[in-house]
Amino acid sequence: MPQTIHRGIKAMIDEANAEIETISAKDAITLIGKDDVVIVDIRDPREIERDGRIPGAFPCTRGMLEFWIDPNSPYAKPIFQQDKKFIFHCAGGLRSALAAKTAKDMGLKPVAHMGGGFAAWRDAGGPIEAWEPKKKG
Repeated sequence: MPQTIHRGIKAMIDEANAEIETISAKDAITLIGKDDVVIVDIRDPREIERDGRIPGAFPCTRGMLEFWIDPNSPYAKPIFQQDKKFIFHCAGGLRSALAAKTAKDMGLKPVAHMGGGFAAWRDAGGPIEAWEPKKKG
């Protein structure tokens, strides 16, 4: 018998968007290079390799987010312990809404997400740099 889903993804995204700040790509472009802002790219490395990345963005795959934010985790990343504003982005703005809400729920603040994601950034004329994976060996 199939499991009943009590809350679908649309409801979760709507809830996240109601609770977190959304920054437009145009506004996010003006924040590049600011000392008190970290743009967090939660896309998969294959997406970053294929499409490029925002210069200076911190890559954090969605699957590691909670582990990297929690200071008590063995995987904690020092960048998330800093007193900065964290702006999450993905490809289209859905995963980043969920990621920003999760980060907020974990106590990270201030957090926001970039509406429309990397596609909106590209369409707004934001700078993009190529990303080459590290060679093994």
